[in-house]
Amino acid sequence: WYQRRVREAVVSTQSTGRRNRLKVYSGLYAMSVRNFQEAADNFLDTVSTFTSYELMDYHTFIKYAIISSMLALDRKDLTKKVVEGADINEVLHDLPLFKNYIYSLYNAQYADFFVALADIEGFLKADRLLALHTHHYVREMRVRAYAQLLESYSSLTVTYMANSFGVSEKFIDTELSRFITTGALNAKIDKVGGIIQTNRPDKKNWQYQAVIKQGDLLLNRIQKLSRVITI
Repeated sequence: WYQRRVREAVVSTQSTGRRNRLKVYSGLYAMSVRNFQEAADNFLDTVSTFTSYELMDYHTFIKYAIISSMLALDRKDLTKKVVEGADINEVLHDLPLFKNYIYSLYNAQYADFFVALADIEGFLKADRLLALHTHHYVREMRVRAYAQLLESYSSLTVTYMANSFGVSEKFIDTELSRFITTGALNAKIDKVGGIIQTNRPDKKNWQYQAVIKQGDLLLNRIQKLSRVITI
């Protein structure tokens, strides 16, 4: 349905108003298919010009903009476009849950952030567009919070990190071990000493490794294709 409405809107983009409405439709579709970066870009571009009330009310639109932006934007853009965004701040007093969600992470109040994230999880589960993405979204936001704390230290204790998030040491140990194993976090845990050490990979080395990985994937595809052609 949204795709059809977007296609119809594309035909009529002569005016600024119609182009802005198209961005809202595009952002909504992007969010529904888990493309939070595109969703955030489109939503934030239309915060001050929103008129698509046939889709949702303005408060719902701001909620979607916040949900998308919290996951998609880096700290610099989040500060500029959300934390310091006049149009968003104007309605945050009516959205205390979302205000707490933004500022608890921004102000590094991690225990409060975990509480807010649990409430956001309830919102996601009840939303027809976001329900299917709840597990992915909550997991990625936990990774983001962990990474934000770890970036501030070269090492810290498991106890300190557990206390910061208001959870048990066992929970933190299990969580970090899983995310480190999958490559979501650049760190390692000294199980004996109870110390978490952060790894800050060299940017050039990271880019080199990425190129090598992509090259290997391309080579494998070429080899598979050549076997098919040979057959």
